[in-house]
Amino acid sequence: MSTTPTPPSIVRFTSSNFSMRVIAAAIILLFFYYAAGVVITLLLSILLAYFLDPAVEFLERLGLPRTLGAMVMVLILIAVLPAVGYGLWARTADFAENWPKYSSVLQQAAGAVEGKIRGIEGQVSEIAPEPGLPSATAGRAEPGVVRTLIFRGIGSLYALFLEITFLPFLAFFMLAEKRQVWHGTLQLFPASRRTQVKETLEDLRDVLRDYLAGMTMLTLIVIGASSLFFWVIGMEYPILTGIVSGVLNMVPYIGAVMAWLPAFVIALAKWRTFGQFVLIAATLTAIHVLAINLVAPQLVGRRVRLNAVAITIALLFWGWVWGGMGLVLAIPITAALRVICDHTESWKPIGRWLSA
Repeated sequence: MSTTPTPPSIVRFTSSNFSMRVIAAAIILLFFYYAAGVVITLLLSILLAYFLDPAVEFLERLGLPRTLGAMVMVLILIAVLPAVGYGLWARTADFAENWPKYSSVLQQAAGAVEGKIRGIEGQVSEIAPEPGLPSATAGRAEPGVVRTLIFRGIGSLYALFLEITFLPFLAFFMLAEKRQVWHGTLQLFPASRRTQVKETLEDLRDVLRDYLAGMTMLTLIVIGASSLFFWVIGMEYPILTGIVSGVLNMVPYIGAVMAWLPAFVIALAKWRTFGQFVLIAATLTAIHVLAINLVAPQLVGRRVRLNAVAITIALLFWGWVWGGMGLVLAIPITAALRVICDHTESWKPIGRWLSA
């Protein structure tokens, strides 16, 4: 009994198909990286539209035309954000005036750490001296690094300009023309698949709404708890530091550790005992862990359904592609990918892995 060999043409076709997918993925990744300002602005506009859509629908049920309701909600947002920004700016300006006090403390702490590192290096060099350039030349900054940081800063400013300028308009158009956009999106697919696409979009809408509403409430809770803790222990700028702690809570896992740094910087000007910093780190970690494990499941719900490994990989990947904004957008992007995988037959194993 002989087996029938696989025709070479089929093997070549399968290999070519896989190569085309890899090339397409690489092109998409390059587009996301170099067009970060455009893509981030578009994603933020979509999230903002999903966030404001329930309020627009409520105004529409009260008899207000959808276009007018969308305009009202966007104008309210435009009015609220500058007011919040002004309050933050006033506290930040006050902190900036006192920055020399904190910078001198940081320089002293950095000098002490540097001295200990040099002592360790001296002990190592006595054991195994290595020939090379003097240590003074090793710490010299490379001009290329400085230029790179400048260009990255310009890119960030450009992205910020795009977000501030286009985000309200995009969100308004998405809200005002929701039905036309919805219908036009369905028309992009064959008639046989439109029911599946409609279910996918509805599931995606529910997931993103739950995530945005839940994370907003969760962030406010963490801001309130952190600010109260900083006020109780008598630390300066408790509200400003609490706001930073709440915003960093939007970054899962590592956000709890990142919240230590601003608090430590302000605490250095008042305390020098190790126990005080342990108290700050332990309390902030407890607030973030309790918020994520006890409050988040009740507010965000079970719709996001992402496992810890998937979340960590998403944070690493999107943080590498887009920096800090990638850390904020990693979870909604991955949750949207999981929804698409759940409604696509060939991608269902990926969806099960993401939610396992």
